[in-house]
Amino acid sequence: MKVPARDIASFTAKPPSGLPGILIFGQDAMRVALRRKALVDALTGPGAEEEMRLTRMAGSDARKDPAQVADALKAVGFFPGPRVVHVDDVTDQAAPGVLSALQMWEDGDATLVVTAGGLKPTSKLRKAFESHPKAATLAIYNDPPSRAEVEAMLTKAGIGAVDRDAQAALDAMARDLDPGDFAQFAEKLALFTLDQGRPVSTDDVDACAPQSVEAGLDDVLHSVAEARTQDLIPLLHRMAAQGVSPTALCIGALRHFRSLHTAASDPGGAAQGVGRLRPPVYGPRRDRLVRQAQGWGRPKLETALGILLETDLSLRSAGQTAPQMAVVERSFIRLSMLGGR
Repeated sequence: MKVPARDIASFTAKPPSGLPGILIFGQDAMRVALRRKALVDALTGPGAEEEMRLTRMAGSDARKDPAQVADALKAVGFFPGPRVVHVDDVTDQAAPGVLSALQMWEDGDATLVVTAGGLKPTSKLRKAFESHPKAATLAIYNDPPSRAEVEAMLTKAGIGAVDRDAQAALDAMARDLDPGDFAQFAEKLALFTLDQGRPVSTDDVDACAPQSVEAGLDDVLHSVAEARTQDLIPLLHRMAAQGVSPTALCIGALRHFRSLHTAASDPGGAAQGVGRLRPPVYGPRRDRLVRQAQGWGRPKLETALGILLETDLSLRSAGQTAPQMAVVERSFIRLSMLGGR
């Protein structure tokens, strides 16, 4: 039995009773693992690990000793309650033991949960589970999560009310982050907003969102982009003291000014252009980038990119004699003064 993609979330949250086996497969190991965890938790309930009602084995072990899968399904536990046998990373080479155990399954046996990577339609394992009258097959694809799935992840993390703008930001973040990374972000956001007594806002999302560049480098780049030349040298010296290389500073600046150039070049304006950036930016940081893109304009940003490319080539040149940090300082000061004109 194939479970349609639209029903996978509800199926894993509340699987039907009496299923002998469930196959979960997909190219993204993290997505498969998250679905497997949700399914096993729903099947066994709390305390399965402590009460030894969950048995795990590798697909390679099932291939070497096919009989142990059936033995694990029929083993009697010390504690009452539903039991699950999870066989991980199964290939067609391990299929004989898994499929034999599935055929031998009887009422009262543990539920067999099998996880695998990408399986072709011709796979013996996949065909057997799909054609089985009672077993279920869940094909996990790299599709972005739906609004319902995002809300379910937020609820599971303990996040309550979310205002409309923050929900839109969270939906965009869920599309761009891996499921595991988004789950970790949701837990961080839940702790950040614990007992605050108001809906989650975009400021909360921005405060917890993973940043594409470390905070110290952000300070340097914002000083350059906002023509705060007096702040620039102390910040650069601090970054050098922390061991940040001149090349890393130049690459970070190139990335930042390319983002500004992309935003300033958008036909819909800088605000719309910043909204198209990936990874997305939110809250005050988004507003800051919009102001920078509008202040510079496309012509000056093209000049800035030329200066940075020239600096990058100079840093990589074998004939460069000047200290590299001095080259970067001079370049950043030129950019800061250009932005202030």
